[in-house]
Amino acid sequence: MSHYEGQIRARAGARFAILASRWNPRIVDALVEAARTTLQDHGVDAETIDVIRVPGAWEIPQAAGCVAADGRYAALIALGCVVRGETRHYEQVADGCAEGLMQVSLRHRLPVLNGVLAVERHEDAQARAGGVHGNKGEEAALAAIEMVDLLEQLA
Repeated sequence: MSHYEGQIRARAGARFAILASRWNPRIVDALVEAARTTLQDHGVDAETIDVIRVPGAWEIPQAAGCVAADGRYAALIALGCVVRGETRHYEQVADGCAEGLMQVSLRHRLPVLNGVLAVERHEDAQARAGGVHGNKGEEAALAAIEMVDLLEQLA
């Protein structure tokens, strides 16, 4: 019986795109910095990491689709922060973003990591952007490296 499991080791020459919203910049900037640092700490050359900024989480899937179609990237890392407000807008944005990212991943057979926080309060976001719950940007970057390795094994 064969066993396949990705390793957290960067593939030589693999390019990564970080797609990040400008909304909630204090949180998202911490996620981006953690993702970029994590990629570099695990052997990804800084020259092969591109950061693409979009207005908000709603726009991330469309940019991801364009970037995925380009074919230059081994993985995409989506980062953003949606905080519940007094309307259903939060649910529409968070759910639409997640669904859009999954569609891009499946359509292009490309790892698209969803590091878009969907939280109740700003304090919850801070806890996941370098606080008591770690940094989801770091976690998404590690998962991206692992998925690139796994998909190469499966190819």
